[in-house]
Amino acid sequence: MQRRRHPVLALLAVLAALAAIAALPGSAAAETGGAGGEVEEAPVLSNTPFDRQGMWIWYVSKSEGGSIPAIVARAKANDIGTVYVKAGDGGTVWSQFNKALVAALHQGGLDVCAWQFVYGDHPAAEARVGAISVERGADCLVIDAEGEYEGKYASADRYIRSLRTSIGESFPVSLAGFPYVDYHPSFPYSVFFGPGGAQYNQPQMYWKSIGTSVRTVYEHTYLYNRIWGHPIYPIGQTYEGPGNGPLKLFRRFAASYGGLPPSWWDWQETTGKEWTALGAASALRPVTGYRLAVTHPLLKKGSKGDMVVWAQEHLIAAGDEVPVTGVYGKQTRAAVRTFQEGHGLTVDGAIGTTTWEALLTFTPYRMRWTAARARPGAASSRAEPARRPLSASLPAKAYEIDPGPTP
Repeated sequence: MQRRRHPVLALLAVLAALAAIAALPGSAAAETGGAGGEVEEAPVLSNTPFDRQGMWIWYVSKSEGGSIPAIVARAKANDIGTVYVKAGDGGTVWSQFNKALVAALHQGGLDVCAWQFVYGDHPAAEARVGAISVERGADCLVIDAEGEYEGKYASADRYIRSLRTSIGESFPVSLAGFPYVDYHPSFPYSVFFGPGGAQYNQPQMYWKSIGTSVRTVYEHTYLYNRIWGHPIYPIGQTYEGPGNGPLKLFRRFAASYGGLPPSWWDWQETTGKEWTALGAASALRPVTGYRLAVTHPLLKKGSKGDMVVWAQEHLIAAGDEVPVTGVYGKQTRAAVRTFQEGHGLTVDGAIGTTTWEALLTFTPYRMRWTAARARPGAASSRAEPARRPLSASLPAKAYEIDPGPTP
């Protein structure tokens, strides 16, 4: 997680216009009262630290002056049950995340999750940093992977495999990444969310920094993140003075979109009034009169990017022969048509909501993007080099959140 600054992008002017539309009288984003509206059904959950409203701590020393009793008291008074504490940056372990800190926060009744910022240059070392935070008592681990990881499929694969070898397959791990998947066609979401990867999704939905409304950030984020099939726990912003009304509304939209509690970036920039807004009971109700559209992104011939990689991996799992290239060409279209014919779907060769829902019932084929040594006694003695899909070279369409300086 990095400190954010407002980006200067022409595209965001369009999003700002959408925000203005959403704020018109009668729009869902303008409503804050009433009994509640429609609620999206969330994936089946287990009891994890993600299921409590959370707050992110960048520097412990700058959060309540580093006083653990004060951190505990503030959290309890404002309905915060989980704290996310930075534990590492790249291959460097941060000393602030230690057993004594975790024990003290646990004693105060808080769950404690470690988060690390990763770059993909030294994935094995980064995996070790994550493993050390687990050894120090973390209840969960968050992978903060952003623009630095675009195109790095082999690094993501090695990081995930190394991490899981150290911490086990069941330890709760989430990815906190860019929320607008369609803006980042070369980011290896399919690796981080694939078999053995993160089980939970925490998109950084900083609506004010993005230049849009609370409503729009939810609609855009959930449209493209449903395909990963993992519970979505939105991260909202308290920095940049977003206003108490939008903070409460963000919580209410979380109630509408599956009812999973949000967390907030970050502690040291949250004001007293903002803390009160986060703890308000009135923010727990779904948005009044809001009509959900539970849809999935459309992929068709000519589509490119990691979403296509994800679809191709699911087609393989369903028994269709298709190369994993990230490019929706003739072979992928033919495989989709075959899949649709076999599942009683409309045969159009495109992947819309209905076809996605059928594909997502299959556990995706797990690609090995890392280099692999030749196995003794194998039919072939040749080692496999590191690979990546053709789409891994695609540039980001935009950065909805400015990367800013690295902490």
